[in-house]
Amino acid sequence: MIIKGYICYQIVALAECKVMDTVQASVSVSISELKRNPTAIIEAAGAQPIAVLNHNRPTGYLVPASTFAALIANQKTYQNRLLADFLTDLPKATSYGDTDPLTIQQALRDEW
Repeated sequence: MIIKGYICYQIVALAECKVMDTVQASVSVSISELKRNPTAIIEAAGAQPIAVLNHNRPTGYLVPASTFAALIANQKTYQNRLLADFLTDLPKATSYGDTDPLTIQQALRDEW
């Protein structure tokens, strides 16, 4: 019996329930099935991630090489956007020329 994300063996009490693991993929396979024919499983899934299950619990995810490459490319693009946004939001730097470093430090404290 399933009750809001819990598997219950009896309706006696929630203490007898186990929390279900969430599978973050639309395709899942047991480790035993994966060992038998990994290429066929990857091809059948297309570009979708595959949840690898051990005793019906997710132990890892398998993605095709093209999907992994796309994830890495998107990650780098996202990191570059974060850096660009951060640099854009920094306050304008003041030029101090040949001023004493202690004076510069005090001026910077005053700006912040």
